[in-house]
Amino acid sequence: MLSRKKITARLFLTLFIVTCCICALTGSYTASAEELYLGGFPAGFVLDTQTVEVVGMCEVMTESGLASPAKDGGIKTGDIIEEINNIKITSAEQVTELLSAVKRAEILVKRGEEHISLTVSPVKDVTSGKMRVGVLVRDSLSGVGTVTYIDKSAGKFGSLGHPVTDNSGNITKINGGTLYGCIIYDVRRGVRGNPGELKGAFEHGKAMGAAVVNTSSGVFGTLDKNCDLSHLTRIEKGDVDDVTPGKAEIYSTVNSKKTKSYDISIVKVDKRNRDNRNYVIKIEDPELISATGGIVQGMSGSPIVQNGKLIGAVTHVFINDPTRGYGISIENMLSAY
Repeated sequence: MLSRKKITARLFLTLFIVTCCICALTGSYTASAEELYLGGFPAGFVLDTQTVEVVGMCEVMTESGLASPAKDGGIKTGDIIEEINNIKITSAEQVTELLSAVKRAEILVKRGEEHISLTVSPVKDVTSGKMRVGVLVRDSLSGVGTVTYIDKSAGKFGSLGHPVTDNSGNITKINGGTLYGCIIYDVRRGVRGNPGELKGAFEHGKAMGAAVVNTSSGVFGTLDKNCDLSHLTRIEKGDVDDVTPGKAEIYSTVNSKKTKSYDISIVKVDKRNRDNRNYVIKIEDPELISATGGIVQGMSGSPIVQNGKLIGAVTHVFINDPTRGYGISIENMLSAY
């Protein structure tokens, strides 16, 4: 007959085992809960940045003639405006408001890795009657890219497969953004030493969702509840461990809105690459090479499929060979958001 202590110990052990089994089953369910649909379609991205960048200079018409206060004060294109008179800057509108209300401004800019304090004296613009310094700034970025997948169960998307970066190569921090429908209307073919580009027109009246994060694995966000997903194809996630060199396909849109599959080959698999360059790929499809020369800007995010499973996305092109490029594994994208 078992003692009370032994009975208690056995009960505890049984509960512990049952609990572990429940946790394991729950974890397994969560890991496979994505309801993935194949992307490959273009989108227009407008990302609201957390910084305000100087993108150009202009002259101001004054009663004494043309003046360039920003240039005279030492501001340069590419500078990030961090503060004006000790007030932190977060939007282009804020820059205009602050500079139009003062005769002298202490401006802190970030130039590369340096933080530089500059003094600028706004002048009165005779055409508007407001104080100006003659600087053009932006607090958003826009461009064309490709959506890799839709996770219908979570109502979210993954795209690009690589981050949007600044001129220094740093990941741009964003305050959200908008994903728009996009129509590809032209292609600039890629050639050795000069990557090509998909040229797309944003459908500004057709917002598909909201960009939430910009990560080393791509841009991710949430879908609009009214976004039509009826034309998309359900697809199973592939494991990078099962990917082998050889035949595969990418799905991309290089003509209007028609998404097509194109033949490629996986040249190399590198599961643990720190830069998310998990695959080296080569475009084999004559139709795609004829249309684009290979991989071009705007194709980033084009899903890579092998043996009917989604294994990753196109991210980069080799400058000296536009038919070759890199891809990221789907695991790295799914784990980012």
